[in-house]
Amino acid sequence: MWSYGSMGTPRTDLAHVLTRLEGNSYGAYKQLKGDWRVGDFELIVDRVQSDPYAPPSMVRIRVPRRVAGIPEHLVDSAAGRIAAGDFLTRAFGRAARNLSPDGGKGSGGIFMVRVGQEILQRSSVLIDHAAIEVRCEIAFPAAGRRIKARAAQRLLTEVLPSVVDRSLIFHNLDAAAFDLHVRSYRDAEHVRAQLATRALVAFVADGAVLPRASGHRDEPLTDHAVPLESPDNLRVTLTLSNGTEVSGLGIPEGVTVIVGGGYHGKSTLLQALERGVYDHVPGDGRELVITRVDAMAVRAEDGRAVTGTDVSPFITNLPTGADTKQFSTTNASGSTSQAASTTEAVESGAKVLLLDEDTCATNLMVRDQRMRALVPDEHEPITPFVERVRALYRDRGVSTVLVTGGSGAFLDVADLVIAMDAYRASDATARARQVSADFPSGEQTRPTKIFGELREHVPAAAKDDGARGTRADGRGGERGGLREKPARGRGLGTIQRGREDVDVSALSQLVDPSQTEAIARLLDQIDRTAVGQQSLNELVDRLMTHVERDGLDVLAHHRGHPGHLALPRRQEVHAAYHRRR
Repeated sequence: MWSYGSMGTPRTDLAHVLTRLEGNSYGAYKQLKGDWRVGDFELIVDRVQSDPYAPPSMVRIRVPRRVAGIPEHLVDSAAGRIAAGDFLTRAFGRAARNLSPDGGKGSGGIFMVRVGQEILQRSSVLIDHAAIEVRCEIAFPAAGRRIKARAAQRLLTEVLPSVVDRSLIFHNLDAAAFDLHVRSYRDAEHVRAQLATRALVAFVADGAVLPRASGHRDEPLTDHAVPLESPDNLRVTLTLSNGTEVSGLGIPEGVTVIVGGGYHGKSTLLQALERGVYDHVPGDGRELVITRVDAMAVRAEDGRAVTGTDVSPFITNLPTGADTKQFSTTNASGSTSQAASTTEAVESGAKVLLLDEDTCATNLMVRDQRMRALVPDEHEPITPFVERVRALYRDRGVSTVLVTGGSGAFLDVADLVIAMDAYRASDATARARQVSADFPSGEQTRPTKIFGELREHVPAAAKDDGARGTRADGRGGERGGLREKPARGRGLGTIQRGREDVDVSALSQLVDPSQTEAIARLLDQIDRTAVGQQSLNELVDRLMTHVERDGLDVLAHHRGHPGHLALPRRQEVHAAYHRRR
């Protein structure tokens, strides 16, 4: 585990040491490794970059709590510390970008992990009883491959203290914004805790702004956005952390179908529910769009790898004779990939499935009379989702929220139908049932009585030769004398494991590259701790409980600080594991 704290008695001669380094080769910066006193804080240099073109040096900054002056009521609980750490991460990042030379774009820059609209548990800022510790990166100044000592001295003894003063000292922060950030997180968590007891899968507060600025920007749409208003018969009232009440749309357990014309807000509502597994920053518009934390978005993924997954609830009797209780392929079709993703989500413990017709495989979702007449059932190995969805809820307690605009087959099996008209929601259940009666589907829908049992994954025991994963010291294993590096995240959508790239880009509920990095390290932990007897669920639950209890630092590697990690959900860890080839 990462050693949290300083490295000993801090040195106080940083400026003098830097002066001696002027014009030396870049490697001489390694003399800075260690613990330094800079004004009222400690600067801990954990790793020095090898040259000016390598990734920046990794440093930590520890500010005593008495110096920072953050009020105790903001950080007196785990939820408060998570929200406060997120707020300070954003504040430090803004100050670093504003004060670093050239906006922090190159040599001489101070870099903090970038964050989005979600408030996540992060390793970038930790708060304990004694100090606030910030983990960031600094690109030590250079001219070619020679040290620019005077620039480094200014950066570390003038610019960095200004960044710290502006972002970590409470009386220099926006106290109202800080308080709102923490309160917003606590409110969202308080609402989420009420969902299961009210038999709800999600809650969307009246006045929530769901549309986003664009397809590539997650900020709220500011012009012409229609705030959501719940229909009277679907309006529920929940309480916030301070006891005040909030009303909005309650989506109950069971099968919910969202309908409406194109561009009227169906997918926008579903996407808000997908992101509702996280809490959002004040001003996002989705602060009180709250979904159960185990809700899983499922879609078709042509070409994904499937390894040993039980797809038998949807696919059986293949002409090749392949065992669909333990199905594997390196290049799944749309229907097979969606079947695998669905059963993997159920296996992971997801109690809500979120699906959009636009991203689903049609032949896995429905099968109409004409196709049944043309291709008899005994020649069709696929059982459509529409025939399993009721049994999925009845047998496994898994609810479904589905967006559809082209097929009315799901109206026959829906408990609730929500119609979206120009971003306004209404209850269309009664009308949908009348439509089903007026236009019967005949033999199109044949609901099954049971969903069926699923075979659980049991990861194979770790190999003694270290051929895969990392050792207990965090270093990679070796194969044939060649050392393999630990798995690592490559942006949001890829995990690199040795020579293999695991594609997780279709996991739409991954929102931060720091989550992908944490998942990469968890996959190594699974490989290292598997004994061939525990199920994947047991392994993931044990590891995630460890991380949630002791912090993300338990996933640290032996080099540098673990400042670029954010807590993922169990569902995405499962999903990433299943996508390995």
